[in-house]
Amino acid sequence: MNSQFASRRVSLFLARFRRAEKGATAVEFALIAAPFFFLLFAMLEITLVFFVSITVEHATMEAARNIRTGEAQTAGLSAGDFLAEVCSEMNALIPCAGNVYIDVRTFEDFDAVDMTSPIDNEELDNGSFSYNAGEAGDIVVVQVFYVWQLNTPMISTVFANLSGNRRLLTATAAFRNEPFGEI
Repeated sequence: MNSQFASRRVSLFLARFRRAEKGATAVEFALIAAPFFFLLFAMLEITLVFFVSITVEHATMEAARNIRTGEAQTAGLSAGDFLAEVCSEMNALIPCAGNVYIDVRTFEDFDAVDMTSPIDNEELDNGSFSYNAGEAGDIVVVQVFYVWQLNTPMISTVFANLSGNRRLLTATAAFRNEPFGEI
């Protein structure tokens, strides 16, 4: 009799459990919350990467204009001065110190332009970066590199191209210097 009573109690409990709707919303939210927050943070991360990328592009174009017009050459800007100019053109919310690298080179013609990736073994190899703004009529390629730290799990494994869940963003301006200084 005890076993029948116990089995009856279990079946009644299971029947009540199936009909119970208290807490169903909490259970459903618990099941949906993790994927929802992952997608939300992933969208925010990708949006931030694109925002920083566009900001770096803008800063590169604005700073490169000073080289193209000869203002940087006549003012005697050094690599550090040019880097400071790039950083001044960026949004104040984007940390510039230690994250931005520049490479300014001159070439004989546009066919000789070499833009090999500075990534070596998932690290930024900036040992060959130089600063040569050139003279009037020179072909100049300005590259600005920004190292962005990715924070969203799983997105960083797909989106990172540097070790430590970092992404290297690149902005490039290629042009022929104007005939500055010539009258």
